[in-house]
Formats: sequence, structure tokens, C-alpha cells
Amino acid sequence: MNTDDAGRSGGGWLEKLAQAFAAEPRDREALIEILGDAAGRGIIGPSTLAMLLGALAVDRMRVRDVMIPRAQMVMVGHDDGLDELLPVVVESGHSRFPVMGENRDQVVGLLLAKDLLRHIAQNGMSGFAIGDYLRAAIHIPESKRLDVLLAEFRAGRSHLAIVADEYGGVAGLVTIEDVLEQIVGEIDDEFDIADEAPIIERDQQRWTVSALMPIEDFNERFETRFSDDDFDTVGGLVVHEIGHLPRPGEQVIIGGYRFRILRTDRRRVHSLEVTAAGRAGGGDSPPVTD
Repeated sequence: MNTDDAGRSGGGWLEKLAQAFAAEPRDREALIEILGDAAGRGIIGPSTLAMLLGALAVDRMRVRDVMIPRAQMVMVGHDDGLDELLPVVVESGHSRFPVMGENRDQVVGLLLAKDLLRHIAQNGMSGFAIGDYLRAAIHIPESKRLDVLLAEFRAGRSHLAIVADEYGGVAGLVTIEDVLEQIVGEIDDEFDIADEAPIIERDQQRWTVSALMPIEDFNERFETRFSDDDFDTVGGLVVHEIGHLPRPGEQVIIGGYRFRILRTDRRRVHSLEVTAAGRAGGGDSPPVTD
């Protein structure tokens, strides 16, 4: 392509782009087509295109699409002392912790890890009361749009919100990182499962399963009868059975299947290895670890 051709080609695309943004694009699909054309011509890179498309998707997504389910939340009790709190802070690696009152449906505020450090630096292990460091928790409906939530996070300089279900109970939590990941993307590894493939069959007795797979779908696929009254996802069920946010390699046997944690981050379980483990034996077994 000579210089004149390049100029005409670039000018044509720029003209299309300018026209698209000078007036409203005909529709979202037309805007995506323009961005795809720009990437195809090398004007923007694949990563930039992915972020732009992610930003466009955010205004159609709801909090329920990205929140951390209640079963995977790391919470602390209002009456917990430092001896109980410090192991939770160290094990989880989180910086903010929902503080529950009488039960997990009552979040009375947030505790920041830096406040614990400040107290210990100034007072040692004595004289601590969680109420002295309690910060207000934002409560939002699970139907809130992500673009609206992101604007509220920025305006209020907040990083975390408690998600309420339709009955006023706690459905989960969402962080500003959860929203931003929809734009910039996550770091994937070999254990990640695409949304369209929640199960990967490794052999006749072993599968890789997304932690977000609905329990109803798991029951249908594996002919199990796990209840979905308290937990919607396989990950939520497994975390509840183990009793804490597990690390990769931890295992538990439920209903004749062994669930081994493959991939987690500091907030949730992402993927599991499921192995048939004596279904004929009946009954559940206690958690086991490697």
C-alpha cells in the first residue's frame, strides 16, 4: 500500500469513527463494528479492543453477574477478639472484612486490616474492641447496573459493597476490583473454564468444573441431589462444606464425589476437579486435605 492509499484508508476509517461519535451510532453493533475495523487495521491493539468491548459490556451487566456469593465471603463476628481475627486476616489476605451481627444476614459494618495493624502498633494485643474500628458498609441491590456502581464507588471513594437479595438478606459482596476486571480482564491459567464450557471431561471418572456452575445443572449432569436452597453454585456448596475459603489442593467428599480445589484468588473459588469417589457407599464424608 502506498502513502496515498494509506492516507485514504486511514482517513476513511477516521471519518467513520468521527461520524460515529459526532452523532449517536446507529446502534451498539455498529459501534462494535467500527472498533473491530480499527483493530483489523492495526489502529488499536487487541488488548485495547478487549478493554473497549469490556467497557461497553459493563453497562448491560448487573451486580449479580460478578458478585462474590455469600457462601464464599470471608466474614468476622462483631464480638471476635484479636486472637480470632488475626488468623482470618493472615489466611485470607483480604484488606476489608464484613462484620456480621447475630447471623450472616446481618452485616453491621466493615473492619479494615490496617485498623488492626494500627491498634497492635499502638496498644499491642490488649484493649481491642471491634466496635471501636467499625466502618459503615454500603448495601446495594443485586440488580444494580455495574456502570452505575462503578460511578458510585468512585464518587464515594469506596472499594466494597454488601449485596442485598430481594428479601433484604445478604446475597454476597462486590468490590471495585470485580467491576474493573470486567473491563481489563483477568489473568487466566490452564485451569480456567470458558463460560460456555462449565465442565471439561478429563476421563471417565474425572472432570474440571467451574465453581460458578449452578447446583441444579450439576445435579442434572451427575445425577446428584444436592440442595440449592442455601447455595446456588457448586463453589458455594464446597466452600460451605470445607468451612473456609479454601486453598488450591484442599479437598472434600460430598455425596460420593471428591471435590478438589484447582484455582482460587483472594476472594473466591474459580475451578474444581471432580472425581467419582465411591458413590455406592452412600453418605457424606468430612473434609480431607492433601
